[in-house]
Amino acid sequence: MKECADIVIIGAGIAGISAGARLSSHADVIVLEREPVPGMHATGRSAATYIRNYGNATLRALNAASHADLATPLPEFSEAGFLSPRGLLYLAKPEDSAALDDELDDAKGMQEITVEEATRHFPILRPGLFSRAAIEPDASDIDVDRLMQSFLRQMRAAGGRLVTEVEVLGLHRVGGNWQIETTTGSYVAPTVVNAAGAWADLIGLMAGARAKGLVPKRRSAALLPFADRDVTHWPLVASIAEDWYAKPDAGRLLVSPADQDPVAPMDAWPDEMVLAEGLHRFELATQVSVTRIEHKWAGLRTFAPDKTPVVGFDPDVQDFFWLAGQGGYGIQTAPALSQIAADLVMSGTTEVVEPTIVSNLSPAREAVR
Repeated sequence: MKECADIVIIGAGIAGISAGARLSSHADVIVLEREPVPGMHATGRSAATYIRNYGNATLRALNAASHADLATPLPEFSEAGFLSPRGLLYLAKPEDSAALDDELDDAKGMQEITVEEATRHFPILRPGLFSRAAIEPDASDIDVDRLMQSFLRQMRAAGGRLVTEVEVLGLHRVGGNWQIETTTGSYVAPTVVNAAGAWADLIGLMAGARAKGLVPKRRSAALLPFADRDVTHWPLVASIAEDWYAKPDAGRLLVSPADQDPVAPMDAWPDEMVLAEGLHRFELATQVSVTRIEHKWAGLRTFAPDKTPVVGFDPDVQDFFWLAGQGGYGIQTAPALSQIAADLVMSGTTEVVEPTIVSNLSPAREAVR
């Protein structure tokens, strides 16, 4: 079997599907996914929160550029926005005070509050442990599944196709086109978009590109039953030292050790010791004893060396486009990054963000060469 398209996208996480939605309006697009369903790895295991002040300056620009689409999506693809109120509360011990100062210095819409106020927001806080706190009231939950389905509907409505359970085995140029060999046959297209997440460097190497230093990092989480308290309106709460965070989830509490251990590309699972240590840090910070875990899991967050996504045509390999390295920011930046990617693929320029941001994303930048 051989199928032809204008653009083949490899990877059907939020990056690949959102790019497919944008590009299908302009070209014949096929998205290839090795798993049975799209969004199975990083997308489906996200903490699902929009945080304006999350990440470096480039990522914060992308966060801001994505907000309108997340808050007021196109009515033909979704009946409401994808955000709902949550808030983000940072806690700092005395030895972490400088880290909180750094966060406040760079932040917009974040304010310092007293520890007493923080305890009103998060009543299980252990007294006397934390010396300072800050809150970002506008941080929001993201309905990731609905966002993903909205992009998928948009792509299909424009004629884009998703093919699942197909693994890429090789890529090579034939007569000005890419030929993509897979477990189910061949696909031919002038342009390939590499949105393969944790596997993106491996796909790049198959295409003859240099690896970009993309490193998958495991992030674990556990869901704790919390029947004795109504946690519905509690904020996402995080240690400024980045050694645990907790977030309400359908009447329960999601707790993560905020781990980021480098691992090989895989269907990730939690490390029992790492998870236990993180839950212990949560216990020390609160008045909660963890006696039962309802569910536990892990996902991969893939980072470039400078923790900035890699978006653009490869400088050395013709018509090979990178859309990778979104790290823990992929969901909340997907609206902006997908439009930037579509603009660059179709015309080589974009007005979504300033040119300096586009340069910071480039696969030709020093940090990923």
